[in-house]
Amino acid sequence: MWPESSESQQPLRNGLTTGSCATACCVAAARALLADKQPATVEVSLPRGEKVNLSILEYSAIERGIRTATVKDAGDDPDATHGATLFVELRLTVQPGIVFKAATGVGTVTREGLVLDIGEPAINPVPRQMMRNHLQHYAHTYHYQGGFEVSVGIENGEQIAKHTMNGRLGIIGGLSILGTTGIVRPYSCSAYIASIHQGIDVARANEFTHLAASTGIASERAIKDHYQMHEISLIEMGDFVGAMLKYLRREKIDSRTGKQIKKLSISAGFGKLTKLANGHLDLNSRQSSIDFQQLADIAGMLGASASLQNELLNANTSIEVLNKSNAVGLDIATVICKNALAVARNIVHESIDIEVWAVDRKGLFVANSYGHTFKKGIKQ
Repeated sequence: MWPESSESQQPLRNGLTTGSCATACCVAAARALLADKQPATVEVSLPRGEKVNLSILEYSAIERGIRTATVKDAGDDPDATHGATLFVELRLTVQPGIVFKAATGVGTVTREGLVLDIGEPAINPVPRQMMRNHLQHYAHTYHYQGGFEVSVGIENGEQIAKHTMNGRLGIIGGLSILGTTGIVRPYSCSAYIASIHQGIDVARANEFTHLAASTGIASERAIKDHYQMHEISLIEMGDFVGAMLKYLRREKIDSRTGKQIKKLSISAGFGKLTKLANGHLDLNSRQSSIDFQQLADIAGMLGASASLQNELLNANTSIEVLNKSNAVGLDIATVICKNALAVARNIVHESIDIEVWAVDRKGLFVANSYGHTFKKGIKQ
């Protein structure tokens, strides 16, 4: 678990991607094999020119090569791989060139739509290029004419992957080696957002034209059951509704199938939707808050008394607002769904039909943007 945070604001610490870690392991392994050196730390050049030093946890001889390892430090970002041990098994080959393989804990691509072909190890293009550049540098430095076999792995990676979206994306057997800049920015959640984008690409490539984007497990289950949707068409957007909507701003046609996304269902908790309806595109409490004045004003527009508006303004939760409004027959949830739809509609490509569904804390629908209201999950 993460330690308790300070009550006073402090600068957040950057971390390094799994791609940077794998590159460091390659540097250490190459120096061990080509120069018989085992440095405790190695320097890595990042894609934008920065240089960083990483500690090497171990050097272990393996058949025809060496295994090196380092510990992933994500800084102050709540990254699933923070603290994981990442390793590389490097072997020298007679044939020139560099071949990448997945060792234990790194997944394999099994579905169309990702940047990698089916059957490829889930090592993304930028990390591959970083490793390739560094290995070629040391081959030139030590006058080595052969090639390299690079197997990248993560200890307990298959278990860690269960807390990511890899399985749904068709990455089976472990985690992905990621990174475009080499650096993890605290709370940028770039890996999560990349998974949202990949999820949309995979759905399109597998000819699913109706997507359902949800903020959590309950809202996802509700929309999945309603439409009997396949898991590939389900997008776990979490709080990053803006990242999902903006990715659909310029909807693409899949070059292989000729398909494109035609319909988007947004399913979210009522409280989260009030934020979207208010124009917020990051629904996390660090970035946006429920606006009780907004909810009281909507209730007033629907005919609420001054005393009820005051009660809503001073409510503790959005569900309290919903319950008090429902008790007097004010359909505030439908207004929120329609307002949220208007925000989404201003972002997403016009060719995509959009609808919005609100759920309560039990995962039952309470309203949608068509004007339907629900009682205990049953449309009225």
